[in-house]
Amino acid sequence: MFPTNPVYAGGGPEPTTALPAAPSLAGSAPSLAGSAPPPSPAPTPPGRGRWRGRRLIVAGTAAVLVTGAGATAAYATHGDVPRGTTVFGVDLGGNSRAEARAALQQHLDGRAAELAAPVKVRIGDKDGTVKPADVGLRVDVDATVEAAARGGVRLFGSRTVEPVTSIDATKLDAALRKAFGKLGAPMRKPAITFAGTTPKATYPEPGQDLDVTASADAVRAGWLGGQPITVPTVQVHPASTKEDVDKLLTTLARPAVASPVTITSDRGTLTVPPEAVARSLVLTADDSGAIKPRLDHAKLRTALASPLARLETTARDARMTISGGKPAITAGAEGSALDLAALAPQLLTVLGQSDGRTVAATVRTVPPKMTAEKLGQLGIKEKVSTFTTKFPGGLSSPRSQNIVQIAKQVDGAVVQPGATFSLNGHTGERTYAKGYKDAPVILDGKLTPGVGGGASQFTTTLFNATYYAGLEDVEHKPHSYYFNRYPSVIESTIFYPDLDFRFKNDSPHGVLLDTSYTSSTITVSVWSTKVWEKVTTERSARRNVTSPQTITLPAGPDCIATDGINGFTQDAWRLFHQDGKVVKREKFTWKYLAEPRYICGGED
Repeated sequence: MFPTNPVYAGGGPEPTTALPAAPSLAGSAPSLAGSAPPPSPAPTPPGRGRWRGRRLIVAGTAAVLVTGAGATAAYATHGDVPRGTTVFGVDLGGNSRAEARAALQQHLDGRAAELAAPVKVRIGDKDGTVKPADVGLRVDVDATVEAAARGGVRLFGSRTVEPVTSIDATKLDAALRKAFGKLGAPMRKPAITFAGTTPKATYPEPGQDLDVTASADAVRAGWLGGQPITVPTVQVHPASTKEDVDKLLTTLARPAVASPVTITSDRGTLTVPPEAVARSLVLTADDSGAIKPRLDHAKLRTALASPLARLETTARDARMTISGGKPAITAGAEGSALDLAALAPQLLTVLGQSDGRTVAATVRTVPPKMTAEKLGQLGIKEKVSTFTTKFPGGLSSPRSQNIVQIAKQVDGAVVQPGATFSLNGHTGERTYAKGYKDAPVILDGKLTPGVGGGASQFTTTLFNATYYAGLEDVEHKPHSYYFNRYPSVIESTIFYPDLDFRFKNDSPHGVLLDTSYTSSTITVSVWSTKVWEKVTTERSARRNVTSPQTITLPAGPDCIATDGINGFTQDAWRLFHQDGKVVKREKFTWKYLAEPRYICGGED
């Protein structure tokens, strides 16, 4: 407050009008010094006292203003975030960054369910949703607080800061494509393919598609608006043009198959015919529509399999066999091969030339996939389980020969820890060329001659051996009808390629499959290191027993008469024992159909 009675300190022109003098205390009491009149006050220069007062007023006002401005500035600049700043309606003003982050995060936590809700998206005339968590859509608390702190000092009013959002653009693109499927007309990618040795061009055409950045920007911008978000599509053009395709036809595709190419090496010379070039030269576009010519060395190797066999040697893996009742390791051997992967770029450079079509290849050493050292570290040291089934007919029967043949293919197979063994994958299709013969198989509910018949008996034997070893069952399917040479429920059929038997080596040790046979039995043993004390089976009683019907079939070589077998349903439990207790149970259930009594040609 300014004083009501200013005191003038002088220093300026004196006022022209004197102020009234204050009453004298001397006039009201006897003078102690006699009758001499009191001295007169010194004259004040005109205007000087008034200016002194004004200066005091200005100085006092300035002091007050400075003090008030300092207080206001201190108020406005308190904390990292300027006063009056809000985000989502939350006042962050006057807070430090840490305080602002905590306040904003608390608000977001309270809206967690709302912010996690699926976001409605429209692309063209299609509607869908994406989940924020699936695409990394979130409020970036740190970036939002930084944006709030950059606002500068505000003495009056308020400022609303929009939250900063972030998103994983790649995940969003994948989610949108999964949710919406085909979007518009895809661009046609250019390519040059070969029909035999004749190159054929496919020319590019633009299409409509999503743009990764534009999609992310649209979703980020519209997420918190509460309305469906329209994601745009854009016209996309293949990176390689029609002119590029025509140039490749002239400079590479046609010259490449015009004449053979010669490969030289320390092991000899190899001629690559135009047909092999056509099979391995890749002139198709990548996702951007760009054709980047390359030579597929794997396809080239396949195309040159026969001539390469003269120049290369195959590496031999170390093997484990059972000798004298113990595992024994036979060392493997290195092989050699032309380094076609390193050769491919050099070969590509000469394909466009009319002469000088010769390249030199290096020979590389090929180590065995399984060495004796690795094999010895797998922990294969003892017989874990063994299982035997009997087959009729002796070794002269085609069915018995098929059982022996598949057993020979599996004998010595090593399954590493964590790996899954597929019987179909290991043997491939069972064909005449591999030594298999025609024998009865179940096809369309009846026994019919088929190549490889009897393989199911080996499959059942292998299944039981791995079952009692405690290994994980991945895929098996029991027979449609029950045959008493197999254990009920715990048995398996096989039919290439539709029905397979697979197990996983879920132990920390390697597994060796050892097979053996006699004139009437097939045996599979599993060698490894024991994990379980033992594995046993419990079965329920058979239920829902059904009787076979009689069916008459036309007589002929394809008709196989049967006596008929009852059908039933049964359960079996695999029990895993450890320390004298059952620690795990696994249930199997199967329903067997009643096998009809088939009569050929009406015979009774």
